[in-house]
Amino acid sequence: MTTPVTEPGLRLTVLVGESDSWHHRPVYTEIVHRAHAAGLSGASVFRGIEGFGASSMIHTQRLLSLSEDLPVAVVIVDAEEAVRAFLPEIAELTHGCPVTLDACEIVRSPGIQGEQE
Repeated sequence: MTTPVTEPGLRLTVLVGESDSWHHRPVYTEIVHRAHAAGLSGASVFRGIEGFGASSMIHTQRLLSLSEDLPVAVVIVDAEEAVRAFLPEIAELTHGCPVTLDACEIVRSPGIQGEQE
């Protein structure tokens, strides 16, 4: 069994509300499309089932309190330089939204796109 190859990376997480929009388009969609255009290795959007933000109002997916503004997390992982270069691309979208950067290790498995041979 071979040991997977790892490299340092940076995880960008942007927390937005499901109903947040940018020019009639969801903010999370705009971030994903900008990440794709910037050539980042990938982006994922996760919809929360419950949460609260600056308004202190709790939003939940439970049936009796249907919310149209559930929390959404956009997560992007790539090399640190690529993620940091992308931050100005989303600055206008994330004003007032929590944005976090976390150091991480990217595991490259044989045959995965982007691996150098």
